[in-house]
Amino acid sequence: MSGGRPFLGAGEEGPVRVALVGVPYDRTQSYRHGAAEGPRAVREASWSLETYSPGLGLDLCEVGLGDLGDLEVRELEPEAMVAEVERAVASLQPDTVPVLLGGDHTATVGALRGLHRHHPDLRLVTFDAHLDLRDEYEGDRWSHACAVRRAWEVLGDGCVALLGARSGTREEWAFAQEHCRWVHSALTVPETVLEELRAYPVYVSLDLDVLDPSSAPGVGNPEPGGLGFDDLVQALGLLRGLRTVGLDLVETSPPWDPSGLTPVVAAKLLREAILAFCGLAQAR
Repeated sequence: MSGGRPFLGAGEEGPVRVALVGVPYDRTQSYRHGAAEGPRAVREASWSLETYSPGLGLDLCEVGLGDLGDLEVRELEPEAMVAEVERAVASLQPDTVPVLLGGDHTATVGALRGLHRHHPDLRLVTFDAHLDLRDEYEGDRWSHACAVRRAWEVLGDGCVALLGARSGTREEWAFAQEHCRWVHSALTVPETVLEELRAYPVYVSLDLDVLDPSSAPGVGNPEPGGLGFDDLVQALGLLRGLRTVGLDLVETSPPWDPSGLTPVVAAKLLREAILAFCGLAQAR
């Protein structure tokens, strides 16, 4: 692995309980490329923040966070990239929580495959403006527009919960209704869905375009009408009781935001997500 400055709060000593892995890859993006620069930019932006979250009363320095650098995947074909992510995640100790920093959304498939070896009853909760349920996009089954479809193939019917989605084809919406747990509002997840998820290990995937473009313009496929930052953090709070065994933050595309705001938003969101879930994960 390679990488520059580590993510905020990543220690150099002590046991690693939460392992951050960068996946600088954007060859499956369908519109605006640049997500390969996401891991570097988000790490750099994280140093403008504090390790402590006043909302959660928790500190990154206290969770056993380690930054393992970036996978060497930039020149790989998509399927080979997914296999490399799978290998990296599967090689971690079973009680270590992988945190992927992308890069485009297809990397999530590799993480799920790696975790599925240890957790055959794994569930996925994805926050994303797009359903990503196409079987193929312009002949490509590994497009990021197909990421959740490939994830469903790993996990099976009823094992994927979709939050924040507001874009997809007619066929994708029909597929979601039949095969997934689609939730209309990320802010009001039904208790029945939460109760079901509590019975299983869960992987949480955060596609930054779930936010409204006014909050995070630097993404590959901006979609108006999304959540505000505080809304998304509130939604994450609804999931704190879940048995989270992995998470990711993907689709930050720094070249499309000259102001540099989007990497800061992504870094703070990742801090909040790690702190919201890692304490519970460490107990397992």
